[in-house]
Amino acid sequence: MSAGGGTRAILAALFANLGIAVTKLVAWGLTGSSSMLAESIHSLADSGNQALLLVGGRRAVRRATPQHPFGYGRERYIYAFIVSIVLFSVGGLFALYEAYHKYHEQSGPKGPHGFDSWHWVPPTVLVIAIVLESFSFRTAIKESNLVRGKASWKQFIRRAKAPELPVVLLEDLGALLGLIFALVGVSMTLVTDNGYWDAAGTAAIGLLLVTIAVILAIETKSLLLGEAGAPEDVRKIEQAITDGSEVERIIHMKTLHLGPEELLVAAKVAVRPYATAAELAEGINTVEARIRNSVPIARVIYLEPDIYRNVEQPADGVPELKEA
Repeated sequence: MSAGGGTRAILAALFANLGIAVTKLVAWGLTGSSSMLAESIHSLADSGNQALLLVGGRRAVRRATPQHPFGYGRERYIYAFIVSIVLFSVGGLFALYEAYHKYHEQSGPKGPHGFDSWHWVPPTVLVIAIVLESFSFRTAIKESNLVRGKASWKQFIRRAKAPELPVVLLEDLGALLGLIFALVGVSMTLVTDNGYWDAAGTAAIGLLLVTIAVILAIETKSLLLGEAGAPEDVRKIEQAITDGSEVERIIHMKTLHLGPEELLVAAKVAVRPYATAAELAEGINTVEARIRNSVPIARVIYLEPDIYRNVEQPADGVPELKEA
C-alpha cells in the first residue's frame, strides 16, 4: 500500500470526524440524547485514532540506529494497536455505560420519556453526519481498491501489511452503522416519546464499536508478532533465487515484515561448487539483485550458501537432501 493513499484516507476521515463530533456535541447539549453523546464521543475517539495513525506513520520513517538496526517500520503497527484499544475503551465501553445510565434514567420516577426540546436537532444532525461520513468512507474504499487487487474485502483486511487503510475502513464502516443505529433510536424516541429507544440505540453503538475494536486488535496483534511476506511475494522470491545457475535449490527460507514496505528475507541455499570465494560472493550478489528486482520491498536479504553431498530415502518415500 502506498503511504500516500493511506494518508489521504486518514486525513479525509480526520476532518470529517472533527466536524461531525462538534455538531453532535452541540446536539447532545440541546437535547440530552444519549445516542448523540455516544456518537460524539465515538467521533472524538475516531479523530484521535486518525491522529495516532498519522503520528505512527511519521515515526516509522526514522532511520535505523545501532539500538534499532532494522529501523522503526513496526511503529505503524504499534499505533494501529493503540487505536484498537482507544476504540474499545473510549468509544465502545463509554457507549455501553451511557446506555446503562440512560436505561436507568428511564426507569426512574419520571418514567419513560423522550426529548424535552429541540426535537428536530438530533435527526437533522445525524442525517448530515451520515452524508459527511459517506464521503470519508468513499475515499477509504477508493484508496483501498488501488491496492486490493482481486482480494475480497475480508481478505484485504486480514492480509494487508499496512494497517492504515484497514483501520480507516473499519472505523468508517463502524461510524456509518453507528449513525444509522443512532438515527433509528432517536427517531423511535421522537415517535413514541419513549427514551428506551434512545438507550437501545446507544447500546447498539457500544456493541458495534467493541466488536470492531476486537477485530482490529486481533489483526494488528498478528502484525506486531511478525508476519511472513504475502504468498505472491514469497513465490516471486523463490523464483528469483532459483532462476539462475548460481543456486541449485532452496534448502529453507523465511520472510518477515519489518514494516509494511520492508521485508526481511533469510534463506539457506544449495549452490554448485565454486572455484573461489570471489565467484561465490559474486553469485550470491547476483541472486540478491534478482530478488530486489522481483520484490522491491525485500530490502534486507541474508543468503547462506551450502553444498549437498547426497540424498537419503526416508521411510515415507520422500527424498531428504543432506547438507554438507
